[in-house]
Amino acid sequence: MSDIKTYLFKTNAIKVCEENKPFWYTSGKIGPYFVNTHFIYGSEEDATNLLNFIDEALSNKLTLPKNVFEKVLNQYNTNKIYQDVINTVKDYIEENIDISEVDYISGGERRDWFFSNILAHLLNKPHISIYKDLSTVVSDSNFENSEVVTTLNNKKVLHIADLITVASSYLRAWIPAIENLGSNICWSCSVVDRMQGGAQKIAEKGIKSLSLVNIDLSLFEKALSLNVINENQLEMLKGFIENPDETMKQFLIEHPEFLENALNSDEKTKQRAKLLVDGNLYGIN
Repeated sequence: MSDIKTYLFKTNAIKVCEENKPFWYTSGKIGPYFVNTHFIYGSEEDATNLLNFIDEALSNKLTLPKNVFEKVLNQYNTNKIYQDVINTVKDYIEENIDISEVDYISGGERRDWFFSNILAHLLNKPHISIYKDLSTVVSDSNFENSEVVTTLNNKKVLHIADLITVASSYLRAWIPAIENLGSNICWSCSVVDRMQGGAQKIAEKGIKSLSLVNIDLSLFEKALSLNVINENQLEMLKGFIENPDETMKQFLIEHPEFLENALNSDEKTKQRAKLLVDGNLYGIN
């Protein structure tokens, strides 16, 4: 498991900000780290290339699963980081779930497919590709045959995800899509849990939730031991994990120039800073 943590930092899948330079999130809030789990596909470049490929392949939902599978299988066979990660996830699933009870493995558009397709193949289970419009395509474990399906009565599904945060994708799309088929997601396995309540929300739906890496203090203590971050960065991370809003509010009070600079920065940063100010997101206007 520690290897996955190491790889998350090695590939910048988890990136910690420089001292006194928190990242701007799309919500307009700020924080000390970013998570891009799909970078452990091998590198940011490899992951970006696959995402771009998926975007182009989305024009044909029926051929997409095989096309994506061929890409991830080749990466699995040639990239040690990705191979190690996938093998670790496979072992973890087999240790925690009776695989004989699983009828199908599912993954949702788009980043889940970095993990769900190859794991369906290695675990010898048919794969359900779930699209954002809740349509579904089922492929055999070798992705030789794919078909659009509208009914799969009383099947037990294991959903594999790159990341779980507040489980909005599960609640909006993945769970309803499988229920529409007449089946149920019984298990969820995510590579990373951001510890924002998502696991609890899907547990309330009767889904057993598993994650290999939790975004918690031990993860960043690991980063310190790897010399990825220093003690000062760890202090900010500690505060953020305990109370994100209060920690970032205090930072803004102590560093007024940070917000001022952001409002005079590039367009993207400026827009996010305006969201913070206009929404008075930290109660300091």
